[in-house]
Amino acid sequence: MHMLIIFHVVTGQVSLLHHSSLNNTSAFQRFGFSSSASPETIERENAQSGTKKRRGTKRTAFSDSDSEEDELSMKDLMKLVAEKEELLKEKHKEIEKMQEKFLRTYSEMENVMDRTRREAENSKKFAIQSFAKSLLDVADNLGRASSVVNDSFSKIDTSKDTAGVVPLLKTLMEGVEMTEKQLAEVLKKFGVEKYNPTNEQFDPNRHNAVFQVPDASKPSGTIAVVLKAGYMLHDRVLRPAEVGVTEAVDN
Repeated sequence: MHMLIIFHVVTGQVSLLHHSSLNNTSAFQRFGFSSSASPETIERENAQSGTKKRRGTKRTAFSDSDSEEDELSMKDLMKLVAEKEELLKEKHKEIEKMQEKFLRTYSEMENVMDRTRREAENSKKFAIQSFAKSLLDVADNLGRASSVVNDSFSKIDTSKDTAGVVPLLKTLMEGVEMTEKQLAEVLKKFGVEKYNPTNEQFDPNRHNAVFQVPDASKPSGTIAVVLKAGYMLHDRVLRPAEVGVTEAVDN
């Protein structure tokens, strides 16, 4: 009898212990702990969770410092970009100055080349200037001889010619005229042309006034007499014409 009562008491305690252990297990499971964990394990896990929390706090502090460093780096980057832009503007200005200098130098070189080309053409064109000028006196003498022969021949009475002088004079006159024409053609071939400025207005660049002639029938400054014809070498005066110019007559 006593043994039966002791068995029931022990059985009830065991059941109570089992019930309490089940309740504790459910509580542990509710808070995320396994039923097999011991109290030391729970304390260790709590300590680790506290460390994790502290580490999270430290990471937050590090993230703040990183954001400050990022802000500083962005400021430095913007400053560097501004400096590079200023440097780029200066380089653009230098390039523009170099382009202007190049264009100015190129223009000057073109002018020098054009001037050199013109000088070379003029040298080639007027190379015979001194030679042609030397021949002008010869042309003048031939012209005078031709005019004198023509005047003399016009005064001869061919009916009284008994010695046959007239045909000889005529042949001589034709030869002189032919020589004069041939010389004029040769001079013209090389750009030398003769001009006679009679009745033209006096031009100091093309005429050389030797004397003045009182003449009321013509405007003052008109060329009345040509002593020597003028000659042009292309567009340049080789020798100005020697002339007499009219002057106004007072009443």
